[in-house]
Amino acid sequence: MTMSEHLKLDSVSDMLAFGLAVVTEASERYAEMAEAMDAHNNTKVAEIFREMADIEELHAEGVQRQISQLNLDVPKTDYQWTSPEGPETGDFSDLHYLMTPREALLLALHNEKRAATYFADVAEKVTNDEVKKMAQEMAKEEQEHVQWVEKWLLDYPDDENEWVEDNDPPVEQG
Repeated sequence: MTMSEHLKLDSVSDMLAFGLAVVTEASERYAEMAEAMDAHNNTKVAEIFREMADIEELHAEGVQRQISQLNLDVPKTDYQWTSPEGPETGDFSDLHYLMTPREALLLALHNEKRAATYFADVAEKVTNDEVKKMAQEMAKEEQEHVQWVEKWLLDYPDDENEWVEDNDPPVEQG
């Protein structure tokens, strides 16, 4: 995913609004995924998604602190992403009620890598030096999330029997 041509991040205020939108959306999506896994009694996977939601919430709080420290009035903005999902948002079609903790972590790893790449791309393309620095910091923080997830993956070796056959498939409605 690359930076949208129509996305203009010309000011610190724009960058902070954008960064806040990305991490808030990620936190909300991870929380929704946790709820979905709870509904299917897949508590281990729900815990992983809840942990990711908490990490992204802390990230959002950090961005909010920056906004407050700089005394900026940053409006909540709805961005039009260049793909169906935002830079760090997992797609619900990637969920399965039988997914393993390893599969959940691999999904989170994919999301965090996308976010790190996205912010690095922003940093490369913006011309404002302050915005560039902020985008680089966001990319670095997302790269830290990548490292955390990679470390957690060590606790979950390759799944021997990934779900291949669903013994309780959805009922198709005609």
